[in-house]
Amino acid sequence: MKSVTMNTKILESVFSSMSNGVIVVDHHKKVLLMNTSAQTLLKQGQQEYIGKDIREFVPNSQIAHVLASGESTIGMKMTIAGLQCMVNRTPLYQDGKSIGTVSVIQDISQMEHYRSLFLQMEKIIEFSTDGIYVVDKEGITLTVNSAYEELSGFKREELIGHHMSDLMKQGYVDQSVSLLVLRDKKRISILQRIGRQKDVIVTGNPVFDEEGDIQMVVTNVRDITQLNELTNELKKAKSFSQMSQNRYTFSTDGSDEKVIFQSVQMKEIIDKVKQIASFPTSVLLSGPSGAGKEVIANLVHQLSDRKDMPFIKVNCGAIPEQLLESELFGYEKGAFTGARQEGKVGLLELADKGTVLLDEVGELPLSLQVKLLRVLQEKQIQRLGGSKVKQLDIRIISATNKNLKELVEKGEFREDLYYRLQVIELSIPPLSQRPEDIEVLLDHFFAYFCKLFNIEKHVSPETKHILQSYHWPGNVRELRNLVESMIVSVPSLKIEPVDLPPHFNIHSYTEAAQTLKQRVEQFEKRVIFDALQKKTSIRKAAEHLGVDHSTLVKKIKKWNMTRLGHN
Repeated sequence: MKSVTMNTKILESVFSSMSNGVIVVDHHKKVLLMNTSAQTLLKQGQQEYIGKDIREFVPNSQIAHVLASGESTIGMKMTIAGLQCMVNRTPLYQDGKSIGTVSVIQDISQMEHYRSLFLQMEKIIEFSTDGIYVVDKEGITLTVNSAYEELSGFKREELIGHHMSDLMKQGYVDQSVSLLVLRDKKRISILQRIGRQKDVIVTGNPVFDEEGDIQMVVTNVRDITQLNELTNELKKAKSFSQMSQNRYTFSTDGSDEKVIFQSVQMKEIIDKVKQIASFPTSVLLSGPSGAGKEVIANLVHQLSDRKDMPFIKVNCGAIPEQLLESELFGYEKGAFTGARQEGKVGLLELADKGTVLLDEVGELPLSLQVKLLRVLQEKQIQRLGGSKVKQLDIRIISATNKNLKELVEKGEFREDLYYRLQVIELSIPPLSQRPEDIEVLLDHFFAYFCKLFNIEKHVSPETKHILQSYHWPGNVRELRNLVESMIVSVPSLKIEPVDLPPHFNIHSYTEAAQTLKQRVEQFEKRVIFDALQKKTSIRKAAEHLGVDHSTLVKKIKKWNMTRLGHN
């Protein structure tokens, strides 16, 4: 008997110490027993509940259903005393006969509160305009939001459950900030390239547990592709703004061509052009090849009242002598063997009311010089094989890289024609005699071709110094062609002295006075930069170069190198 009493007390003690509420009801729905947790939940004092109907305490009780059916109800949610609870009800049997039910009540109001908070956080994450990416402490993707899906173009099904290192290998990202955070146990921000086509800035934030261990990493992802584009446009605008300082730029309406200069010599020429352009006077442009004679001729025409009329350019040295006369003056039907049946209008006639540029006029044959002189004197033209004379109103601009006076003295050029062409003479100096223009022309052509080819490159200070010191025998044409060549043929974004053609190196290393160590380092930087551009990660670049990964990282940090897609 004593043993039974002791066991009963132990059971009562266990029953009372349970954290969940327990209520025992007989088959008449009368309360037989209620442990301390249930009394606290229902706010009932000791012995006040015994013999009372359970529905007095729990109006929506489902006890009747359990008593009638003899079936348990598990995990039922209901509100008891204003609290969200989970209730399990089980029939109570004695000697195989149903004598009541046992209800176990768990207060889940706090759990529901946390669940509600969790759902709210899910919505906040889902509706964030920034991409959110979450991995666990092992680096395995837990979740991503819709903004990340839209930003990256990847579905969450492709990412969730996959380790970040595997996603890197598959080309989803070039590097993982999550793995860096797990390694360094601190907040980290990096530039990242998603799918090798979009630039983003990612910030990984570690989430620690009470023991100080990382539970997960939450990464904020923001698209900066458009920001980069705006930055590039700003750089271009700033470049153009800097180009406009302390230099003269003259362009004409309706023309994309610009005359770029800074030297006093070129300013005097442009001022002269503006002064004489409106008159029909003949102009002779002299100067070395590539100095810009054709650009000045264009400017004369554009500033004249003939700008809306034909501007015909004739290269006197490029057309065979036997064809040049018919090209200039035209011919009538049957004028000579092989002539077109309908005849042909000559270039001079086509230019009526406009301007003609006779480029390389010093190459004009003496026989044609006589005819040209007659056109200038009489303002008339007559086609080959024809008898009809046509009045002609043209302005002649001549250009030559030869000394016409010397040709006159040698009898190779008519003196009377020379004076007809040389009413106004503008002598364009070679680029070597106006070094102030070299830098502004370099900046202009770099900006022009970068915009044209949709690429951004720049010149190192050493390279720029070399180019400014070069004597430019080919003048502006040589400079323009070199800039275009470097932009399209040099793979790196920064043009170094080693990228220049061999004949520049003769001047470059003398002027730059580099030591052997400096030259070797410069070459090494170039090789590393190229490898970083070609490979999808720093580690792969190191393998390609045959160096240790840590060695390459140290060199990148030392030179503060940055490349697209890898940082």
